[in-house]
Amino acid sequence: MSQTPVDSAAGPTATARPVAPDTRRPHDARRADGRRPHPGLVLAVLATSVFLSALDAFVVNVALTPIGEGVGETSLSKLSWILNGYAIVYAALLVPAGRLADRYGHKSGFLLGLGVFTAASLGAALSGDLWVLVAFRFLQAAGAAVLTPASLGLVLTTAPPAKVTRYVQIWAASGSLAAAAGPVVGGLLVQLSWQWIFVLNLPIGIVALVAAVRLLPAGQHGTDTRLPDLLGGALLVVAIGALALGLVQAPEWGWGAGATIGSFVTSATALVLCLVRSARHAVPVLDLSLLRDRVFAWANLATLLFYTAFGIQLLGITLWLQQVWHWSAIGTGLGVAPGPAMVFAAASLGQRLARRVPVGVVAATGSGLVALGAAWMALNASTSPEYATAVLPGWLVAGVGVGLALPTMISSATSGLPEGRGATGSAVVTMAGQVGTVLGVSVLVVILAAAGPGDSPAHTFSLAWWISAGVMAASGLAALGLTPRRHPGTTGDDRSRRQPRYSSPS
Repeated sequence: MSQTPVDSAAGPTATARPVAPDTRRPHDARRADGRRPHPGLVLAVLATSVFLSALDAFVVNVALTPIGEGVGETSLSKLSWILNGYAIVYAALLVPAGRLADRYGHKSGFLLGLGVFTAASLGAALSGDLWVLVAFRFLQAAGAAVLTPASLGLVLTTAPPAKVTRYVQIWAASGSLAAAAGPVVGGLLVQLSWQWIFVLNLPIGIVALVAAVRLLPAGQHGTDTRLPDLLGGALLVVAIGALALGLVQAPEWGWGAGATIGSFVTSATALVLCLVRSARHAVPVLDLSLLRDRVFAWANLATLLFYTAFGIQLLGITLWLQQVWHWSAIGTGLGVAPGPAMVFAAASLGQRLARRVPVGVVAATGSGLVALGAAWMALNASTSPEYATAVLPGWLVAGVGVGLALPTMISSATSGLPEGRGATGSAVVTMAGQVGTVLGVSVLVVILAAAGPGDSPAHTFSLAWWISAGVMAASGLAALGLTPRRHPGTTGDDRSRRQPRYSSPS
């Protein structure tokens, strides 16, 4: 369950039909030596990069406890920054990075993003201190934020015109594959050392870089010379980061402590300033005018709530298996893997259903299934390790629900936007998902930290899963707004069944 521009490094991958670029001609894409690159080889390089960044998110989830042991840190509130730091930076930089890649060329952006991600992985592997590791996770996220939209742009410009849809589906599916493989790969690597989860990125990243230099066409620079609102992006980082800081540290500092209140005030102030700049800047990090589209607004709310609930659920089940049932890292990886493995097949089913059933109903049904899965685990939580009955049924149902809901939410979000705004809209929805991930992880940290000495782990984790189920149900209600209203001149459900566009955040 992973995420690309329609996807993130921390959540499930969405697939949809692409929108062809407006001004580029894929069949004319050439390398610097004038020869046409082989589209299949180019796709392999680009899909590998997406696989790498998505794999990293799921590997780190499983390895969080071993990393804490390795760096001498047991506080979950501090360890959560390994996850939250990545999501915060990725969310804030995705739109500006996509615009910069458009301005300076997709190949340049791809090489820069992949190079930064790979180099930061080496730094993370060599880190012996938690905050040094978090700093390199920031750099990884910055690289991924550049790499993701640039890679999708290259897929669109190098794919044969008749195969654009298929190529984008393969590109996006690489994220789902990483989601399924990530927990097991992480469990295996942690058996050697937690550093290996980052070392793995080095050979893959270097090979992909060399292949990209040789295979990718130089491409064209965009004609828009305006710089994106980088200060607005920085304010968004501060807003989300300060909110997460206040939440995860409040149990330790006290909810009424000056530091906690100061964090929340800083978050609110930075958010207001970011919104003011976004309303006035020519190339904002948040294009507020897009929210006038009803479907787009509901999609952002549904996606935010979905990722919040799923952030609680995914990290919760990982910590439950490791810290309550005392499973090994490889055992945890194998235990987590069945849920993500269901996503791709369920996403294909969701695409077929969306042709016959209003998309809002498909997405709401998926969210309902994920909520049902969380409720199953809450009802059956027990310190006795009964995985086959207490966890697996709910986790499989949740995996199916993710496959139905999330691709539908993200791909439908931009269906009503003007043709030239779909790319930015896709990035904004992805940003909402990353913010939701930060909130979900932070809420779980608060719940676990608030548990008293007499509270049983089963009670504490049950509470977390019940909250996850409730938030996911709210996401399902919001998802009903994805079905467009009928307009005069439309017949039946024509507009609601219009194929969603899939576009890069540029």
